[in-house]
Amino acid sequence: MNEARNHRIVVTQRGGPAVLQLVEENLPEPASGEVRVKVIAAGVSAYDVMLRSRRFPKFPRPPFTPGEDIVGVVDKLGYGVAGVAEGDLVAGWTMGRGGGYTEYICMSAPEVVPVPQGVDPAEAVAIVVNYLTAHMALHGAAGVRSGERILVHGAAGGVGSALVQLGKLAGLEVYGTASQPKHEVVVELGATPIDYRNEDFVKRIRSLTGDGVDVVFDPVAGGRQLWRSYRALRKGGRLVMVGMVSSEENGIRAIPFSLLTIGLLKLLPDGKRLPLTGGMEELPKDNARYRETLAEFLDWLAAGKIKPVMAAEVPLAEAARAHELLERGTRSGKVVLVTGD
Repeated sequence: MNEARNHRIVVTQRGGPAVLQLVEENLPEPASGEVRVKVIAAGVSAYDVMLRSRRFPKFPRPPFTPGEDIVGVVDKLGYGVAGVAEGDLVAGWTMGRGGGYTEYICMSAPEVVPVPQGVDPAEAVAIVVNYLTAHMALHGAAGVRSGERILVHGAAGGVGSALVQLGKLAGLEVYGTASQPKHEVVVELGATPIDYRNEDFVKRIRSLTGDGVDVVFDPVAGGRQLWRSYRALRKGGRLVMVGMVSSEENGIRAIPFSLLTIGLLKLLPDGKRLPLTGGMEELPKDNARYRETLAEFLDWLAAGKIKPVMAAEVPLAEAARAHELLERGTRSGKVVLVTGD
C-alpha cells in the first residue's frame, strides 16, 4: 500500500510565474492544538504575485509557499483539539504565514471556521481574505454610515467586488471604476460603473454626485492616483488605501511616494481624512471577531445574500497559469486553485 504524499507549490526564486514549482513531500503532521486540512480550494491574490515577483522588506525569502486562504476537509486532529472533528469542511486564513498552495496544511484549530453544508468550496475560499479585508475597510477604517456615497477602484476585482457587495448591504450608494469590458459585472453588483481608462474618474464623479463621494477605497496607490482619489471626495470625506497595486509595476519606490503623498494630503485644511486600514494582523488567530465575522459571511453565502465574483478555477499543479491570469487582468473576480480528488 502506497503512503499518501503531499504536493505543494514553492516559489523557487523571485521572478515570473514560471518560478512556481510543484514539489512532493511527506504529509505534514499536526502539532498540539492544530488540525490537518486536506485542501480543496486555495485563493490566489495580488499579494501572492507581489511575494513571488518583488523583494520588499519582511517578505519571505525563497523557497516558500504562498497562499493566504484555504477551504478543505479536516482529516487529522492534533492533541487537545476540541470543537473540530475529522470530516468537517472548514475555511481559514493562514494569518499572514502563507502556505495555502498545497494539498495538505496544518493550522491552529481556532484559525478554521465551519463551512455551511452545500456551499461551493471555491466560492467559500473567495470569501475569506477578500470579504474580511473589505469589511475592515468599510466598517473599521472608513466607519461608513447608511446613505453615504462611496467610490471603489477595481470594483470588478476580488476585494473590489467584495467592497461593492458589502457596501450595498450597508445601504451605501456605490460607484466603481473598471475597464469597459467589466462594466456589466459592476452593474450586476449594484454599482454605477466608471471607465477609468477612457474617463477622468474625478470629473465623472463630480458630474454624477455634484460634490463628490464620502469615501474612496483605493487599492492602487501611488502619488498621482492618491491625489486624484482625494479630489473625488466631498468636504469631510475619507480616503482609504486598501492596497498598493502600483508597486507591481513601479517596484519598491511606489511605497515611499504613496506614504509621502498621504502625509502631504493630511496637511491640507479641508476637513478630509485619510484613515489607515487596519491590517489583517489585527485579527489574531484566537480573536473571536475573526471567527464570528467569517462565519457570518459564510452563512450569508449559503443564504445567497452575497456571491463572490469568480474569475477562474485552476488545478494546483498549474499555479503558474493562475498567476498569469491574475496578472493579465482580463477576468473579473477571484482566481482559485483547486486540488481535485
